[in-house]
Amino acid sequence: MTASDASARQSALARLTANAPFLARLADLYPDDVTRYLAEGADAALASVASPPADDDIMRALRQWRGRIALLLALGDLSGEHDVAATTRRLSAFADQACDAALAAAFAERVPDEEPRGLSVIALGKLGSHELNYSSDIDPILIFDPETLPRRSRDDPDEAAVRIARRVVEILSARTADGHVLRVDLRLRPHPEVTPIVLPVSAAISYYESEALAWEQAAFIRSRASAGDRALGGNFLAAIQPFIWRRSLDFRQLKEIGAMSDRIRDHFAQGQQFGPGYDLKRGRGGIREIEFFAQVHQLIYGGRDPSLRAPATVDALAALAKAGRIDADVATRLTGHYATLRRIEHRLQMIEDQQTHSLPIQPDALDAVARLDGEADGAGLLATLLPVVTDVGACYDSLVVERAATGGLPRDEGELAGALMAAGFEPPDGALRAIAEWRGGKLRALRSPAALEALEAVLPELVKAIGAAPDPQATLVRFDKLVAGLPSAVGFFHLLAAQPELAKIATRILSIAPTLADALGARVELIEGLIDKRAFDAPATKAELLAEWTPGLAGLDYERLLDRARDRVGERRFAYGVQLIAGATDPMAIACGYSELAEAALQVLADATVAEFEAAHGRVPGSELVVLALGRLGGRALTHASDLDLIYLFTGDHLAESDGPRPLGATTYYNRLAQRVTGAMSVPTAAGKLYDVDTRLRPQGAQGPLVVTLDSFERYQREEAWTWEHMALLRARPVYGSDAAKAAVQRIVDDLLAAPRERKKLAQDAAEMRDKIAAHKPAKGPLDIKGGPGGLVDLEFAMQVTQLASGQCHDPNIGSALACLKASGLAPAEVCDAHGLLGRMLVMLRLTAPDGEPATPAARQLVASACGEPGWPQLLAAHDAARQEIANWWASIRPPQQETKP
Repeated sequence: MTASDASARQSALARLTANAPFLARLADLYPDDVTRYLAEGADAALASVASPPADDDIMRALRQWRGRIALLLALGDLSGEHDVAATTRRLSAFADQACDAALAAAFAERVPDEEPRGLSVIALGKLGSHELNYSSDIDPILIFDPETLPRRSRDDPDEAAVRIARRVVEILSARTADGHVLRVDLRLRPHPEVTPIVLPVSAAISYYESEALAWEQAAFIRSRASAGDRALGGNFLAAIQPFIWRRSLDFRQLKEIGAMSDRIRDHFAQGQQFGPGYDLKRGRGGIREIEFFAQVHQLIYGGRDPSLRAPATVDALAALAKAGRIDADVATRLTGHYATLRRIEHRLQMIEDQQTHSLPIQPDALDAVARLDGEADGAGLLATLLPVVTDVGACYDSLVVERAATGGLPRDEGELAGALMAAGFEPPDGALRAIAEWRGGKLRALRSPAALEALEAVLPELVKAIGAAPDPQATLVRFDKLVAGLPSAVGFFHLLAAQPELAKIATRILSIAPTLADALGARVELIEGLIDKRAFDAPATKAELLAEWTPGLAGLDYERLLDRARDRVGERRFAYGVQLIAGATDPMAIACGYSELAEAALQVLADATVAEFEAAHGRVPGSELVVLALGRLGGRALTHASDLDLIYLFTGDHLAESDGPRPLGATTYYNRLAQRVTGAMSVPTAAGKLYDVDTRLRPQGAQGPLVVTLDSFERYQREEAWTWEHMALLRARPVYGSDAAKAAVQRIVDDLLAAPRERKKLAQDAAEMRDKIAAHKPAKGPLDIKGGPGGLVDLEFAMQVTQLASGQCHDPNIGSALACLKASGLAPAEVCDAHGLLGRMLVMLRLTAPDGEPATPAARQLVASACGEPGWPQLLAAHDAARQEIANWWASIRPPQQETKP
């Protein structure tokens, strides 16, 4: 022990003895503990009281144990050996042990031959987050399982559970000559005024799934099975996870949480004024506001990001900062402030073991608290606290929680018309009619008082956002159509009122991107994902997506996993589309992102389908499914609405048989499995459809089997395939299967593409196929980017003939392949730029003009800017020039027109 250690311990003891009568009495009662503490420190002294003393009287034993723990934890805290976090963790661990001991005693008294089981303590609040106060209530919810709870032969299970629970509360809470162990507050249970103190687990689950209030959701952020039957408690908490962590936000709940904070501030108004009497917990800038700051952010983002579900306040702040949800500096400041406020709170409670949070009003009492903490007097303590509570209050006031609208739109028609004209509606007649119909409840979604209240809250921002759209009248019509399709608009309007930027994004979607507008109409909750700033980050890779999705998909049954995966993909695809209309990301990067997203979806859904299929039919020994992507997926260049061109293959012997309870031959096995994978990717469900899957590029097309072996695939490609099928292989890429299987498929593709070819024959075959495509699928118009002379189809044909003839640059990505051909002198430099322009136009027009029509005036500038042009006329000129470059290259490669067959 160093001299400084000894000095700190002596100082702690002296301050405790002089300023904290409760602790001074404990020091007199347990002098041996004080001696050990002075000689060896708090940890060693605590190790000697790690469990309650042996005593037939459980109430006396627990109270004496609690007194010794309280004394040593206070000394460790005051000497600086333990920080606030360590002290609260140890206090929480003691509470858990005390509850377990009380339960064991209660069970032993009632059913002495049985082990305690079937009754669980669900800790909420500070005990739930391992942050228990020095002198605090515990706020548990008690649940029991009637099937497993031990009871006497004539006992009703409900009555037996209540008797045991009452005895546990008595053991912990009753005040005797030795004091108490823990104050137990059971009022957080559902309907405490009418329900028993311990609830059947099924009834508790039913309540939280259907009836619970906003504050209860917030309370369960800090919850855990802390004592008793922890398996029962864990299963209960797992069952109500969808209640606690909701992917679909309900901003009415956030509004209620904010209102709850306001009510607390109002109720404890006397403790708001900083100075003597200030309430450290509930005052403005106090502990509760730091906790609410973290919890509201957790409620907003935690349903989508499991990493944010930390129960402890400090851990939650760190997780929120790491995820970029709050500013790192704010998290650091609030963490320090939290420690300061909790430390002084502990000093208040150490003095007389009272559950108090308010600074004393009397100067002498305030000085005692200050001296206990090491300050000279109360004035010094107040000087320490003032900047803390000021900063906490400012941080909390900046929290975006929906409040009542500060000012609505006028109801007088003349005044409203003026407001609409000022917002951009000229003439305002259409907007006047629409708002009158909304306010009159004409739409189904606006027939409840709650919906009309939500409408009035959002109308000012909504009118401002729609009025700023390129075509306000058309955007208003689309918005009206969107709302008309909703079963209820309450949540949607509350969301837009709470997040005005989302109102701007929604109107931009409606005015520019019909594809996204349709998606939003089908699933209005898609817009919630845009609250997350990371929705505008660079598109994620397949590996990043899988890492993000895996925790939320683990343990789900097959059907729920399919729906959850569809939700994830739909949200991400929608966000990528929004990035395009926001001009935030290069369309070619988004095209790659769409492809990584499709690959991740295939990985998740195929893995789940394979596992489900294997449960019924087993596995084919030495064999597996492999998926080969072609077209835009193979080339990592999907658009928002691209099909997936897939070829299914399997490794191993086609004569083998699966080893499950219902065995199948390998060919039948994999054809059925592939059909199910296709269905998982493409069959519409309540969560929507992911992709259209096109398997017509498989060997022998629609006439052939859906799945063949690698050997059959290679034999077909070498002996029977048409030239155009080898051209298609230039954009082939294995996207599913083990690394070894994918490598085997890639070797086959590489060998096939490397085979020597006669250039003239190759060009002749390609020209014939191109002419057939043109006849079968003529260009839809001058802005059919793929079809027509000089379109992307001509580009691919020219490129693929060059690749096969030269045996070079077999990269499935068109941009990379063209760059390689240019570097080798095999492609004109201008064609690379032409591809970049047309590729970007294709991605943008698929989103803004999906039917092949010219982009609307509202979308034209967006498309031009995304393609690097200052305006629409310049884009059209660049488009024409690009097509001419491509047409010239294709003309230089294909044989003269008269040499091709009709």
